[in-house]
Amino acid sequence: MSIHGIGVDQVDLKRIKKLLKKSEAKFLKRCFTEQEIKYAKRFSDPSKRLGARFAAKEAVMKSLGKGWREISWRDIEITGGGKPTINTFGRALVVVEENNISNIHISLSHENDMAIAFAISEKNN
Repeated sequence: MSIHGIGVDQVDLKRIKKLLKKSEAKFLKRCFTEQEIKYAKRFSDPSKRLGARFAAKEAVMKSLGKGWREISWRDIEITGGGKPTINTFGRALVVVEENNISNIHISLSHENDMAIAFAISEKNN
């Protein structure tokens, strides 16, 4: 095993709250899977979980060497509860397979008005 790439991203949760207030349906449909939405809405303030997942998706893209113009936000799913894991679909899955990625590690954190995520993509040699 070796590291293919790493990625980190930080999100201002006030920005997520504004997006949810302004155009919740559009933002959720564009960026999150049904499972991510369902998980976040279990909490009184879903913006914390959604913000952390938004940062995680960006961190995963960076660890894969790609950006949001190359991979759809919904092609990366961050599981909820316990240790988060990554599910990939569509273009993200193609990138994972083309680069022989065997695992993507993710760590999320949120506090006050900030969320951060760190990702490491591992590949088989």
